[in-house]
Amino acid sequence: MPSPKPTLPPVDAPFVAIDFETADNGRDSACAVALVRVEGNRIIDRAVRLIRPPRSTFVFTYVHGITWRHVQNEPTFGELWPALAAMLHGATYLAAHNASFDRSVLHACCAAAGLAPPAHPFVCTVQLARKTWRLPRNSLDVVSQHLGIALKHHDAGSDAEACARIVLAARELARTSGAACLPRG
Repeated sequence: MPSPKPTLPPVDAPFVAIDFETADNGRDSACAVALVRVEGNRIIDRAVRLIRPPRSTFVFTYVHGITWRHVQNEPTFGELWPALAAMLHGATYLAAHNASFDRSVLHACCAAAGLAPPAHPFVCTVQLARKTWRLPRNSLDVVSQHLGIALKHHDAGSDAEACARIVLAARELARTSGAACLPRG
């Protein structure tokens, strides 16, 4: 028997968009994180930080441009996360483009640092875009272009802000059309 669909969060609920960049194939290898907090219908706070991952080998520099040299003197996830986690206080959910990836990075980094991961549910903006706009592709660059959102793809700060703006656009459409909104990721 299929499990019942979760209750969707209210369209005006505060949330935090999150994006990670990773150094290698290990989910614990976050080398950058960005959080963008939304309350009401506006962005009220942003945090973007480089992270020193547990290994100095970088496989994905060609994607995001980050190298070991950029992060070797930065704090580890365990040193950084407790201060960043304060941005989640009162948020109803976390939003991410391809939420399963960012959720798995967050959980792996928390586990490696001996920290409890946040209990917030995730909303996936890939699924949200697929449901809301029915574009031929739902990659962050395609959805951002469709909505007129400026994007420097694979820059954690830009990606997290684009994700927040996708949720805001979908919430506005839901508000004006009465459509359902915000599938969980």
